[in-house]
Amino acid sequence: MSRSELADFLRRRREALPPDQVPAAAIHPPGRRARRTPGLRREEVAALAGVSVNYYERLEQARAPRPSPQVLAALGTALRLTDAEREHLARLAGQIPPGTNADRRPVPDDAHRLLNRLGPIPAYLVDERQDIVAWNTAAAELITDFGLLPPEERNTVRLSLRLGGSLCSAPVGTEGEFTRQSAAQLRTASARYPADRALAELVNEIAAHSPDFAAGWRDHDVRPVPTLRKLLHHPEMGELEVERHALLLPGTNLQLVMYTAEPGSPTAIALARLGTPAASPSPTCSRRVG
Repeated sequence: MSRSELADFLRRRREALPPDQVPAAAIHPPGRRARRTPGLRREEVAALAGVSVNYYERLEQARAPRPSPQVLAALGTALRLTDAEREHLARLAGQIPPGTNADRRPVPDDAHRLLNRLGPIPAYLVDERQDIVAWNTAAAELITDFGLLPPEERNTVRLSLRLGGSLCSAPVGTEGEFTRQSAAQLRTASARYPADRALAELVNEIAAHSPDFAAGWRDHDVRPVPTLRKLLHHPEMGELEVERHALLLPGTNLQLVMYTAEPGSPTAIALARLGTPAASPSPTCSRRVG
């Protein structure tokens, strides 16, 4: 159980929950003082979860014993947590055993076949650290030849920092979304693999260079965002407006990331030329996960 991480997560989720999303009877008891801070008060969460105020305060102060599954379920309901947030809460509370390197397996053969069958759709696989562990020809042609990079540089967050502004950027109004989503994904991974030193070093490295990442990490927002919009600045195809989709592969800890465009758009026409025989071949490659 990580008491400090659990306490911080509960506090962040409590402060992020607007009072108007919960029953008025729990939020405005008679005679209460005016609300000065955003989100719910501790006593309001305690009332909604059916636990004592003293116990909930001790949870947020990292002084309480491990909560039971029943208490975690009640807190999840009181704080309106998503499924991803409930799982994260259970991991922080020690109700789900931490993962080990034995959980990390080689990229399945059927995942390789899927990448190759996507044809001109740029796609790659990432593990929990957001390391790129396999890719297809179209992805190498669109983004970079991953095979020429040192293994430690085949990481989507590191590449975003290094290539951001030159290869890719965010549409107006979505600045920082990818970085904050990366923080959410690495937060989830850190709860699953608390002893992963390489993951901890990656988080410290990125947080030191990216205020958006540091802010996302502090927020404890672990909700997945399956689709993000990006602008890619390709040296030959020009500016491309793409959507980045991330899907969990069933039975694995891998995510399939694909780049698509609006059908019939100039970007879609440009992407359709990727992976053709006229282009320089870049074979699908992978390494062992972990």
